[in-house]
Amino acid sequence: MLYWLGTILESQWGPFRLLTSHFFLGGLGFMACGLLTLLLLPRLAMKYCPRDRGRAHAVESNVAQGKPTGAGIVFIPIFIAIQFFVLPMSFEIAGVLLLTLVACVFGFLDDKANDAWGEYIKGAIDLVIGIFAAILVSNLDPVEIWLPLTKLTLTISPIFYIPLAVVWIWTSINATNCSDGVDGLSGTLSSIAFLSLGVLLYFVVGNVEMAKYLLVPNYSDGAAYGILALSMVGTLAGYLWHNAHPSALLMGDAGSRAIGFLLGVLVLKCGNPFLSIIVAGVLMINGGTGLVKVALLRFFRISILKSIRFPLHDHVRKNMNWSTPQVLVRFSLVQMALTLIFMVLLLKLR
Repeated sequence: MLYWLGTILESQWGPFRLLTSHFFLGGLGFMACGLLTLLLLPRLAMKYCPRDRGRAHAVESNVAQGKPTGAGIVFIPIFIAIQFFVLPMSFEIAGVLLLTLVACVFGFLDDKANDAWGEYIKGAIDLVIGIFAAILVSNLDPVEIWLPLTKLTLTISPIFYIPLAVVWIWTSINATNCSDGVDGLSGTLSSIAFLSLGVLLYFVVGNVEMAKYLLVPNYSDGAAYGILALSMVGTLAGYLWHNAHPSALLMGDAGSRAIGFLLGVLVLKCGNPFLSIIVAGVLMINGGTGLVKVALLRFFRISILKSIRFPLHDHVRKNMNWSTPQVLVRFSLVQMALTLIFMVLLLKLR
């Protein structure tokens, strides 16, 4: 809305051209999402969200019992509403936002249910959401991607791209969900990922000159998705204010599943599948490795990593006696180091 107003009003008064600046709109989205989440989240979550009942077999699950959970049902709609003001809206972006809300709502229904939904039900819902998202992002057209260590780009047929995109989105949703178990951990790791993706989308693949200089494809909607990523960083900052140890409330599946979905989509929009490891490697390993372990055991009767608990944050707390703040700080430091080092290698060693 603001971008549209800027295009109309800039001829009347010069400063209105700020409303057509993606950089300005990204900063505005960050601040608006952060401030509204900070102010509204505790009031609405305390009143309307269910109480956490603890997780079976999770370390220190009793600490979370009784706290409001499912807070994502508050901050995800705040985030989405702000996007309609700060984003140059398109059918694709509107569809992504709608699917983000769908993931949030289904997650909240699970948070609220007396008996948690089964893994297969939730997995099937995630699969359907992933299919719609992959079709939306590809538009059923060939998709151009770029790979590290080479100047070449690949154009992938939608027949192959869509199944791969669905697998990635499904994995991202569930890995992010599994990482939500330590105060501030999932929100902080996700913030690092969204900030990194926002920078890439706005300054690299969304910028014609920079993309040309770094020999990567330029995507016309990259800057718009960069605004979306930075707005989510602000949203998570507002949430983390209340989720810092000891937390007052929890995001629940309503938050983690929507965040994981959006994270998966933004990696796809950057055009490089290896970015999932670079910007969210710790998040994926922490939550995703357990998915692999369970799948191998359940479907193929193959048992691996018997001595390691998953998610890894439970392993280091129980077996290595790390405190909650130690888990948060150390996991975050590892992710920031990996992102900084491998981002430079990704962009320059080509």
